[in-house]
Amino acid sequence: MNKPSLLRSVRSHCLRIRAWPLYLCLLSAAAAGADWRQFRGNDNTGAGPAGSLPVEWSVPGDEAGGAAKSKNIAWQADLPGRGVSSPIVVGGKVIVTASSGIRQDRLHVLAFDVETGQLAWERQFWATGHTSCHPTMAVAAPTPASDGEHVFAFYSSNDMVALDLDGNLQWVRGLTHDFPAAANDVGMAASPVVIGDTLVVQVENKGESFAAGLDTATGQTRWQHDRDKQMNWTSPAVLRGKGPADDAVLLQSPSRLTAHHPRTGEQLWAYPAGCSVIPSVVAAEGTVFLPTGGLTALRPPSGSQAAEVLWTQAKLGPGSASPLIDQGRVYALNNGGVLTCGDAATGEELWRLRLAGPFWATPIAAGGHIYCVNEKGLAQVVRPQESEGELVARNDFGEPILASPAADGHALYFRSDAHLWKIEGR
Repeated sequence: MNKPSLLRSVRSHCLRIRAWPLYLCLLSAAAAGADWRQFRGNDNTGAGPAGSLPVEWSVPGDEAGGAAKSKNIAWQADLPGRGVSSPIVVGGKVIVTASSGIRQDRLHVLAFDVETGQLAWERQFWATGHTSCHPTMAVAAPTPASDGEHVFAFYSSNDMVALDLDGNLQWVRGLTHDFPAAANDVGMAASPVVIGDTLVVQVENKGESFAAGLDTATGQTRWQHDRDKQMNWTSPAVLRGKGPADDAVLLQSPSRLTAHHPRTGEQLWAYPAGCSVIPSVVAAEGTVFLPTGGLTALRPPSGSQAAEVLWTQAKLGPGSASPLIDQGRVYALNNGGVLTCGDAATGEELWRLRLAGPFWATPIAAGGHIYCVNEKGLAQVVRPQESEGELVARNDFGEPILASPAADGHALYFRSDAHLWKIEGR
């Protein structure tokens, strides 16, 4: 090889080497965008990544080969015990929690291969806290969360387990040891949220109520605040700022909403109001949507100013399901099974659609549709339009479902007590 050719070859090789880390970063970002890492998705809005998703499917029966004959069912996996927590999708795995035993004191974390549905690993732990709960509920009620490298599984017993994506134990916290009176007889359901390197948990009841920020690497408490000693099942939410350093965590209690710095716990602002205790606050595009007075939109304050009320709309009041934000619209599903669509900027009601209820699971938006599954396991698919919502499909799982679905841009994931399903166009 002559000298000019050799130089061109070396230069080309160096460019490929320099481009490789960039390629890996882009690949990693693409994979993260397809993940569904916590309750209501990565940003807690309920909106999934864009993609082509099926609207119709049929669940397999018990007959041999049923899965292969079923429409748009990529796979179905068996689950132990009970569980009303939602699945999460991270690092090529679908992860769910469950609780089993007469007292539901055996805690499970299960990871399934996203492509095959095969069980990749399962870990089991004994509950250290209270496991009393309503018959329709489960100790595995909070949805796990992930930072992309670890899984944080939380339970109504106030046990927190941290694992890596291969199922290796990182740390365990039995928060009942610190707060022995933190419990209620119907169970607790607040899901944790990860913001940066802090894991935020919210535990509110008539005994000992608190919110805490834990170090994701060690489980050690970074900060802790006392909260209202009242029953509350809402989950913390993420309020994204202009950059990661400006992100805040929102904590909704029966008497107020507070915003905190996720790493220090410093209270940034508060909005006093009588808030709902089941549907959770959601934030998108710098606006906070709080279940109070129906639904109230707030602009977070700057400096020492108070939060600004943009609008309050009684018709957008959610029932047990949390509100959903997608593409400038807000969706609320009430206890009567009515799905209401409103303009997120003004609160104006755009349309209403009656569905077959009742609902516990929060709906999600994915692939241009809204997926709502009622407690009997009937998944109803709605196509949102400018002035109306169209019910385009009804898919019966044949089993009660209280858990919210997940979506990764390629598929949908639903879970009942007994099964986990991947729904994908075939």
